[in-house]
Amino acid sequence: MSHAALPDLILEPLVRAALMEDLGSYGDITTRTVISSGTTYTARLNAREDVVVSGMQVAGLAFRLVDPTLDVSAFVADGDTCSKGDTLMEIRGSAASILSGERVALNFAGRLCGIATQTAALVAETRGTKARITCTRKTTPGLRIVEKQAVLHGGGFNHRYSLSDAILIKDNHIAAAGGVRAVLEATKATASHMMKVEIEVDHLEQLAEVLEVGGADAVLLDNMSPDMLREAVAMIDGRLVAEASGNVTRETVADIAATGVDYISSGALTHSYRTMDLGLDF
Repeated sequence: MSHAALPDLILEPLVRAALMEDLGSYGDITTRTVISSGTTYTARLNAREDVVVSGMQVAGLAFRLVDPTLDVSAFVADGDTCSKGDTLMEIRGSAASILSGERVALNFAGRLCGIATQTAALVAETRGTKARITCTRKTTPGLRIVEKQAVLHGGGFNHRYSLSDAILIKDNHIAAAGGVRAVLEATKATASHMMKVEIEVDHLEQLAEVLEVGGADAVLLDNMSPDMLREAVAMIDGRLVAEASGNVTRETVADIAATGVDYISSGALTHSYRTMDLGLDF
């Protein structure tokens, strides 16, 4: 599935910040010391293991911010599946510029490929069900937008980008406000008609109260067993979007999906992935 790229303008500040962190106050002194001025080269970004691709737009931007004259050609698109040994990108031009952008480009691409690859593995386990895999706000500070894009590249879906996107009433909100009825009544009284509302429950008695009071569009079924999830889905009977969360792994996700939930959210997609092995070869 292809995904529209974000405008470079949105991604540039975080890529620029990463480059400034790496280049320091005086730039790449190693490259300036050992590479003759005017030396040109062709480098290839290669996959050293099978990956679902993400981060090509970001990696290309890293090289172009270092040197706009570099010729950057992506051979694959974010969301593609590639095999060990495949070339993902070719960069031609100043050898010094390529070397100065190498680490930031690889840092982004390796990590984002890791998120996309892990997401795709969970998505594969849900085939034949209606369940969609979605991420959470458990992202690396400052990198949420690219990490959530990587989830999309892996075939998943996005939850909220920020606290201001939707009303998500968690257990601590319920405790502080005085119960399920209290939070839902407050929401019905004050929330914009344009704002979606989701509420978290961790047992069926809470769910019954949610269904009785009304005011929610979706319910987050937290840390429930497959048997309890099936019972919850039957109680909901299509009146709310049902999202399962908690203890979602590659080993458990198929059983969770089979319960009939609409979404399965996993923080591990963006906080416990493995960086994929990519290399820049001259």
